[in-house]
Amino acid sequence: MTFVVPSRTDAQVDGQVAGDPSAPRMPVGVDGLVYGGDYNPEQWPEHVWVEDVELMREAGVNLISVAIHAWALLEPRPGEFDFGWLDRLLDLLHGAGIAVNLATPTVVPPAWLYRAHPEIRPVTRDGVELERGSRATFCPSAPAYRQAAAAITRRLGARYGDHPAVALWHVHNEYGAPVGACYCPESAAAFRRWLRARHGDLDALNAAWGTSFWGQRYGEWAEVEPPRASGTTGNPAHELDFARFCSDELLACYTAERDVLRQHSAVPITTNFMTTNCKSIDYWRWGREVDVVANDHYLTAEADRNHIDLAMSADLTRAVAGGRPWMLMEHSTGAVNWQPRNIAKRPGEMRRNSLTHVARGADAVMFFQWRASRFGAEKFHSAMLPHSGTRSRLWQEVVRLGGDLGALHEVRGSLVRSDVAVLWDWESWWALELDWRPSVDLSYRERVGAFYERLWDARLTVDFVAPGADLGAYPLVVVPSLYLATEAAAKVLHDYVVDGGTLVVSYFSGIVDANDAVHPGGHPGALRDVLGLEVEEFLPLRQGEEVALDGGLRGDVWAEHLRLSGAESVRDYVDGPAAGGPAVTRHRLGAGTAWYVSTRLRGAALDDVLREVYPDAGVEVRDDLPRDVEVVRRRGAGADYLFVLNHTDAEVRLPASGTELLTGRECESGLRVPAGGAAVLRT
Repeated sequence: MTFVVPSRTDAQVDGQVAGDPSAPRMPVGVDGLVYGGDYNPEQWPEHVWVEDVELMREAGVNLISVAIHAWALLEPRPGEFDFGWLDRLLDLLHGAGIAVNLATPTVVPPAWLYRAHPEIRPVTRDGVELERGSRATFCPSAPAYRQAAAAITRRLGARYGDHPAVALWHVHNEYGAPVGACYCPESAAAFRRWLRARHGDLDALNAAWGTSFWGQRYGEWAEVEPPRASGTTGNPAHELDFARFCSDELLACYTAERDVLRQHSAVPITTNFMTTNCKSIDYWRWGREVDVVANDHYLTAEADRNHIDLAMSADLTRAVAGGRPWMLMEHSTGAVNWQPRNIAKRPGEMRRNSLTHVARGADAVMFFQWRASRFGAEKFHSAMLPHSGTRSRLWQEVVRLGGDLGALHEVRGSLVRSDVAVLWDWESWWALELDWRPSVDLSYRERVGAFYERLWDARLTVDFVAPGADLGAYPLVVVPSLYLATEAAAKVLHDYVVDGGTLVVSYFSGIVDANDAVHPGGHPGALRDVLGLEVEEFLPLRQGEEVALDGGLRGDVWAEHLRLSGAESVRDYVDGPAAGGPAVTRHRLGAGTAWYVSTRLRGAALDDVLREVYPDAGVEVRDDLPRDVEVVRRRGAGADYLFVLNHTDAEVRLPASGTELLTGRECESGLRVPAGGAAVLRT
């Protein structure tokens, strides 16, 4: 196989990541790859801390996250602080050579804050006020919460900003989960301020929201409220702006705490994302505000081939990091506690999961959590040190993984070699799945996942890109779902094709502008010219209904009546509501080509179409390996690193030579990877 390697420059990478330009991009003072997890010592007597630290050293742990949920312990009463236990813990860890990822504990406000300021409780769309007792249950717009969060952050920064154990600051925890929106009066006032900044005046707001429909026009700013529950579906432009506001309001909470910490500390600052699984936050905007991107990922345990979804999460996280190395802040050693059926990981699965993240750009492998809790909601969540202790298989695998990561120390800082790009847009995700779309079966994640799986099976490593990003480095760009497409983003795609690129677009894309208004001139709106066609009518299918295409392909969920205006038909509908009309098209434009798929194809059917696309892009796929063998490359300053993850139950052999880093063996006559195993070859 010949890999197509985009010429991604440091300038391109740096242009996508901000944070503090002078701050390190990984935890300071930690050599090699980072290994560790969340530690909650407040759940254990102090003599257990000593035992834990010794076991951390045995496992090869070099970074531990602490104090994430400890606000009530650090500030037991308003303005009264107790840092003694944290002082002792940080000194203990530092003395053992273990660095600290120190959190601001603002994800769980203490009981006294709710009692003093009941207005910090969030309110649902239906007007229900949520009580404390869980986590992340607060209104991000409430001044009392913001002030109290800044105060505890300031005290932590002043006390520990130059503590030698602190290698990284961890602001809050998993913003947006489980509460990503609040509809209370404080949020309404903040929403109005946000709208003024975005639209300027009420005339502009009324025009953007199309309030002439259903007599929704606003005459005073005080009349504008969050999109609370109403008699029927509301204004989609109103809903879309509120989604933007909610993401931005949480981001404002993060940046406020970050800026307080920067007054006291020079170490990098981050918070943990949930890239593919958090719909409510636009991580393209957030990625610019952290010094190092960190992500949490948990397998959907019952899903078939869930290692592919894991790879997709890793690739998207790397994209949000601008191509730079990033941190896996949380994943699980075994079963989680919150899925319908908490399936345990099989022997070797945790190791493959971890090394897949490393293969796709992570320079840190961390878990929730270090020691399994005896009480509370997560007591059945797996841990690095499980309830069964050091006798367990999980513990042995944890120790082995620590050794593996130590053997891979030289991989740190190397960059992933990608082959193709896939466009990802949170705003389009929000807009697509609002009420009253042509079909309830339209799903953003489903389409992205379907295309990603076909690229994964072709052993093509994906870079995700944002709308409007520079695409010149990629021979192929795939757009699985872009319902919301601005004219500017569409022009980038058009120019990319004219300049010689190959573009693939899936159905119901290009339909509306940034305000969810249909582009004039007919569908697919902003993408009409680049695709060389018009969609005269959407033809959603009944539940379970399929349509046949020539060549033996079958689609479901969706069909369209297409009128070609420059494109040629590659596949026609054989039956169904669009029988006889084009189903898959190809448009030669300038030096490139644009393909369009107007029905939902999955599996082998989608693969058949993409295999016709690849020659246009000059992309070569690798089909000499068994299904579910994963191959990814990272490029360092002086070497390439070939990661091979074998998700099958049989040994595989590759014609490759070099030094296998996990074993230290020289491979001259080929690389053998055992069933369920992994290998990393320096070439």
